[in-house]
Amino acid sequence: MQLALTPTLRHVARFAKASVLAATLALTGVAHAQYQKGPDPTVSALERTGPFTVRTQSVSRTAASGFGGGTIHYPTATGTYGAIAVSPGFTAYESSISWIGTRLASHGFVVITIDTITTSDQPDSRGRQLKAALDYVVAQSRRSTSGVYNKVDSSRLGVAGHSMGGGGTLAAARDNPSYKAAVPLAPWHTTKSWRTVRVPTLIIGAENDAIAGVASHSIPFYTSLPSTTSKAYAELNGEGHFFPQLSSNYPIVGRYMISWFKRFMDNDTRYSPFLCGSQHQGDLGVFGPFSDYRENCPY
Repeated sequence: MQLALTPTLRHVARFAKASVLAATLALTGVAHAQYQKGPDPTVSALERTGPFTVRTQSVSRTAASGFGGGTIHYPTATGTYGAIAVSPGFTAYESSISWIGTRLASHGFVVITIDTITTSDQPDSRGRQLKAALDYVVAQSRRSTSGVYNKVDSSRLGVAGHSMGGGGTLAAARDNPSYKAAVPLAPWHTTKSWRTVRVPTLIIGAENDAIAGVASHSIPFYTSLPSTTSKAYAELNGEGHFFPQLSSNYPIVGRYMISWFKRFMDNDTRYSPFLCGSQHQGDLGVFGPFSDYRENCPY
């Protein structure tokens, strides 16, 4: 009897383990599916305002702690969303990057675009301010009187910024490895090595940048990111340092930012073709928008 029972019990144990694994995978799949927001993406859809109606909530300088105030942009639809903080560059104000808040929020994110404490704050300070802004948004999501009440998933946070705000984005990613995605735009920083960054990072530079030249900023930054970190470097053909402020660049910059944040903050693989696959490959021709593009696909 003992010999007969042993294989049976072993089979039951194996079946139980397999069932637990299957259930775990199923739950993981459901969790990832719950992060998906909006219809299946297309190039044209990603290059314009998204399907979500957006409202804003002002953050006064006096109400802010650790940053200079700003604006929270959020979808009105029910549900929880990843949160992103965006910093302007040296001497610039929130208004220079406010379109990013509206565009990302309309595709299913809660976004805070910030003013810095002073317009001359250096990149590492801007990195700390990005964190403070995200902390503020998370705290607001727990306040029943806030427009973003119950709208923020604090486990899915990301950062972006222009120029010194882009350098601050790298610093924030370095100092907060739990963040899910980072997008520095024409980043400027005196630190050239970012080998400890584990946050998936898309750097967008400009071929003719005379302030944060790509040869001394964006390219060394990208190269220094570890190969184990999902990363990409997009260099806009013929553009200068202030490309994020030109409405003519909103479509291409918005498309890649949205795709990156969707892929890594929402775990939404529907956006992979726009970063590594067929939709992305169409941008790499002689007449495409990029003078240089580097990545460590697939992801």
